[in-house]
Amino acid sequence: MFLVVAAIGSTILAYDIFGADLALAVFMNAIAVAFVLFALIESFGSISGSHFNPAVTLAMYITGQMKRRRAIYYVVVQFLGGFTGLLATHLMFYDTIPTILTISDNTKSAGLIFAEFLGAFILVGVIIGCVRGGSKHTGLSVAYVVGGMLITTASTMYANPMITFCRIFTYAICGIAPLDAVFFIIAELVGAIAAAYIFGLIYPMKLKDKCDPFECPPNKIVEIKME
Repeated sequence: MFLVVAAIGSTILAYDIFGADLALAVFMNAIAVAFVLFALIESFGSISGSHFNPAVTLAMYITGQMKRRRAIYYVVVQFLGGFTGLLATHLMFYDTIPTILTISDNTKSAGLIFAEFLGAFILVGVIIGCVRGGSKHTGLSVAYVVGGMLITTASTMYANPMITFCRIFTYAICGIAPLDAVFFIIAELVGAIAAAYIFGLIYPMKLKDKCDPFECPPNKIVEIKME
């Protein structure tokens, strides 16, 4: 919920309320999302692992770090929370823009769809690398990569099927037309799946169990495959 408030609310405040130009609005959005995401990961990591993204949840399921039933529950709650955040965001600005729900007509090009694949790919890659590599700064790394890629990718880094879905129903500049949202979500999921397999090979196990993939004893290789 709060991630959607940050992702959509920051663009409304910057562009529609303050009248900032598009470049400045995108920059403000990147900072807001990065800051809020870091705080949310630190706050909820000990409870749920900070799963705010269905693509990441899917990747964790593929790599064996989450059971299917829990993954399904997580995805359902992610969408419910995200849509609640959308309504809360529009309510905040209702005095200035009296709209609760609408359908965006912001169309996207094929290049932006590919950007979503790249965004989801690097996001999942950073998460797997930090978690399996034993990083003590996973939350900060994820926040940095999201904020950084938001002002690097052509699509401004949606990289989250839940966020993409919610943006269908906003009037903000970050909105997306329904059909394009479908292609964005497909690209995000494919990117996450690709990253789960590729980075799963690069980081075959957690740091405490680490061995060179080409030199692991047979029993270790079996354990890696079972993960």
